[in-house]
Amino acid sequence: MRILALSTAFVLALAGCATAPGPSPSKHGATQDALWLDRLTWGAGGADLAAVRAQGRVAWLDAQLRPGAAAPLPDAAQSQIQALAISQQPLPALVQRMEAQRKAADTLTDDAAKAAAQKEYQQAMTQLAREASARALLDALYSPRQVQEQLTWFWFNHFNVHQYKSNLRAMVGDYEQGLRERSLGRFRDLLGYTAHHPAMLRYLDNEQNAAHRINENYARELLELHTLGIGGGYSQRDVQELARVLTGLGVNLGDNRPKLKPQQEALYRRDGLTEFNPARHDFGDKTLLGTTIRGRGFAEIDEVLDLLARHPSTARFVSRKLAQYFVADEPPPALVERMAQRWRETDGRIAEVMRAMVASPEFEASLGRKFKDPMHYVVSAVRLAYADRVVLNTAPMTGWLYRLGQAPYNRQTPDGYPLDESAWAGPGQMTTRFEIARAIGSGSAGLFKVEGEPKDRPAFPQLANPLYYEGMAPRLAEATRQALAQAASPQEWNTYLLASPEFMHR
Repeated sequence: MRILALSTAFVLALAGCATAPGPSPSKHGATQDALWLDRLTWGAGGADLAAVRAQGRVAWLDAQLRPGAAAPLPDAAQSQIQALAISQQPLPALVQRMEAQRKAADTLTDDAAKAAAQKEYQQAMTQLAREASARALLDALYSPRQVQEQLTWFWFNHFNVHQYKSNLRAMVGDYEQGLRERSLGRFRDLLGYTAHHPAMLRYLDNEQNAAHRINENYARELLELHTLGIGGGYSQRDVQELARVLTGLGVNLGDNRPKLKPQQEALYRRDGLTEFNPARHDFGDKTLLGTTIRGRGFAEIDEVLDLLARHPSTARFVSRKLAQYFVADEPPPALVERMAQRWRETDGRIAEVMRAMVASPEFEASLGRKFKDPMHYVVSAVRLAYADRVVLNTAPMTGWLYRLGQAPYNRQTPDGYPLDESAWAGPGQMTTRFEIARAIGSGSAGLFKVEGEPKDRPAFPQLANPLYYEGMAPRLAEATRQALAQAASPQEWNTYLLASPEFMHR
């Protein structure tokens, strides 16, 4: 009864303090470095803090922003990832296998057998999406390239697709991996990757976009959400013209090649599951944003993506969104303009835009004041609780994210999940966060339960660690200190720390 009574008071305090973290810490020392790491990682860890203190911020950030080979994860995490089906088959083979299973189920004539086979297919598809979620969470928890992992989530959200559209559950893992590989490179490469990935083409219906049967869905979101942004200087006519450019770009799940006229054969393109079918393309000239695009097939798409990626409105729109994610819900206009300027100077190199943002006084002044969205909350809580001890089951984390309304790959609309505090700071959200804090703080919460074993493997979170004493304790408000002092057990103490207003911010 004690923890239930205290939880009610604590939740009410959280709801009232969501926007009011404690006083700003000193701009020097481990406390400020911990806040800096909290912003650039999925939650500061003791090893991260020691590295920053030893190397300095500049060297640590340089290593984080340097694109390179995938960083190794701990063996216990890497072995889980390697065992996943999505890690063992390339996307075309995986999708074609699932398509064969779907077709086999649909051809059955016995109703009961057909229903059972269709259910089995849906379960297999859902398992593939769960595997993608597990891999993403393990990367977020344990990858040493934490800035890259945050950007991977950011870019998926920016170029959002929804797992339950068609067969996207089989595609989201591959789509996310490609975003990860390009997350610190040029924006143009990200844009081109998403424009040619079957997950995007299927999600926004471009596979239905053909000459004389124009579908504007992808063209509209490409302008409004992916590049220029609302108010970025485009018109409805530009949407229509862009849709014409994109005609014929679609998805082919089989091995068949469309029947084409002899003069069209050389214009056909196929890359994995993505297909450009010239028989479906509008070859007329187009005018987009005042630029004439000569009708000639696939090359039009690259020309237009170049135009959009280098447009000043794209630099401002995406820079602002990055600043909203990493700095403040309403980022300072002067910071956004400096980031956009750096974008234009470097041809949209994300690492350089990030460097300009992190070096700014606005970034430093914002530390500890950005409210954590559910993904940041869940991952940072597990990182603090278990540090380098690798969880063996990410399913509880996925379940918590569903409860908090930010499940992986589950935003139905193309705008992605909101990035501002108002979406995530309501009383209901705070109550759920307290329950999650109690689950993590009281024991393993299922994170160390291996399939086939009857019980969780022994694990107890150790939150009262050097990171806490060096990086967190000095900035706790008096109300939080009093709540921690009232804890009757280590489990209660853990719960109150993970549910504190300070831990809700990064």
